[in-house]
Amino acid sequence: MNMEAPIGCGTALVTPFRTDGSVDEAALTALVDWQAASGISFLIPCGTTGEASTLTEAEWLRVITLTVQTVAGRVPVFAGCSHNCTAVAVERAAQLSKVPGLTGILTASPYYNKPSQEGQFQHFRAIAATTPLPIILYNIPSRTGVNIEPATLLRLQAIPNIAAVKESSGNLAQIAEIITQARAGFRVYAGDDSIALDVIELGGHGVVSVASNEIPAEMSDLIAAALAKNWPKARGMQQRFAQLMKANFCESNPAPAKAVLALMGKMSDTLRLPMLPVTAASREKLATIASELGLLANATAAK
Repeated sequence: MNMEAPIGCGTALVTPFRTDGSVDEAALTALVDWQAASGISFLIPCGTTGEASTLTEAEWLRVITLTVQTVAGRVPVFAGCSHNCTAVAVERAAQLSKVPGLTGILTASPYYNKPSQEGQFQHFRAIAATTPLPIILYNIPSRTGVNIEPATLLRLQAIPNIAAVKESSGNLAQIAEIITQARAGFRVYAGDDSIALDVIELGGHGVVSVASNEIPAEMSDLIAAALAKNWPKARGMQQRFAQLMKANFCESNPAPAKAVLALMGKMSDTLRLPMLPVTAASREKLATIASELGLLANATAAK
């Protein structure tokens, strides 16, 4: 099995819900199809943006399986597999190892527990020992309460099937340290659209994007330009979409992205508690930005 993670723009997929709160499989299938056709490099269902913490185990597995089936080998799929109980994360990783066509998994630091660096190392090592699939680690201290420090990550990247890290610490010095010291073939992705160019300029390998839910072709083109060192094009595109990237976090992710996708007619903007749709003021702001970017020109009624 190839243990190298892809290079380019990956989408942290939202999970569409119907207005009654059930998973909207038709909208999910259409979203995945659109993403694959738009040139996205890889997909990540059931991460933070996919509201994985609000899905039942059956829903979580169904969303991942449906994503893989819809993609039908066109792009790699890395399934979200995070839990603050190591035993549960290990069990879920074992389940995912049996999903035909799944490329790999993405797993975040245990949240709420606030484990030590050694605790995080042992947690991830246990997951890696359970599955033959390549693993993308996810460092997002603002959500988990703990940082994967460079020394810990460098220990982890020596494990053969730990293939990459999605770095959402926002600490460019830390990201640079990882990039310069990691083994050849280990991928480092920006975890935030706004710093993707900075990370790529440091030697990173792409981004796991929220904005690409709304603009998959454009984000793919932007990241491809940066990786090709066509900085005038990449920076020009970054400037064009900077307001959308920022507005995606005007309230807690994924509420703003779902609002824009609803305005585009891709799905309803239903979220599951404790998440709520954006406020009227934020919706107006998002509608203005989306309209100015031409994203609403072909919008149909939301499902």
